[in-house]
Amino acid sequence: MGFRYDHHHGAGAYICGEETALLESLEGKKGMPRLKPPFPANVGLYGCPTTVNNVESIAVVPDIMRRGAAWFASIGRPNNTGTKIFCISGHVNNPCNVEEAMGIPLRELLERHAGGVRGGWGNLLAVIPGGSSMPLIPASQCVPLPMDFDGTREVKSALGTAAVIVMDKSTDIVRAIARISYFYKHESCGQCTPCREGMGWMWRVLMRMAEGRAHKREIDMLMDVTQQIEGHTICAFGDGAAWPVQGLLRHFRHEIERRIDEYAANPHPEPVRAAAE
Repeated sequence: MGFRYDHHHGAGAYICGEETALLESLEGKKGMPRLKPPFPANVGLYGCPTTVNNVESIAVVPDIMRRGAAWFASIGRPNNTGTKIFCISGHVNNPCNVEEAMGIPLRELLERHAGGVRGGWGNLLAVIPGGSSMPLIPASQCVPLPMDFDGTREVKSALGTAAVIVMDKSTDIVRAIARISYFYKHESCGQCTPCREGMGWMWRVLMRMAEGRAHKREIDMLMDVTQQIEGHTICAFGDGAAWPVQGLLRHFRHEIERRIDEYAANPHPEPVRAAAE
């Protein structure tokens, strides 16, 4: 029995990683998530039942077929079985893509495959374990840290896409998260009000906080806004934009307060920033 294979080259929009926005794009429309239900398994591409899978899920199928489900399930920890493709970037000596067992300790993952943290493990500031949309984890919570769903959840983060972003102590952590917020502001499809209005607001507040031009009361206000965005949008884009900010406020509030105190003691003229900073 044969089948027809059609390959479509996407336009590169981040939002089209959401399955229904991808289907909209394939149909020639603007990539915007659909309300669910109906789910794609019932009404998908051109109204037909459609299964949407990540390529990582498909890639592991041949090995499972050859060696059996029990073999695959024997890898990793209970409830976190199998392998995961980790994309390690940032301040490591050897950025890489590697397939490893679920549950491998973070330090072992970095030292075995990425040459360790630049400047040594003691130079680690924080790690984002699952791509830019996940809350960061400070160095103090990175040992022991099993790199799987349960391990990252225990430190109030998530494995996500397993795109591990390593930040050493040279990182301006507030600006780094502000830059992530700008990315989500740029990539929002604008369909939902919390995203359309909240993304830019969070970025602007974070930029002021990075420079110290903020008030301490705005830290709690910013956290409140992230919680108003989280869970109030059609797709999970709003959650993914709110979580990095929540991680920053949870673990590095003291850094924001220090900058505010320094600016209050020695105020500077408001800087002129590029529009796309």
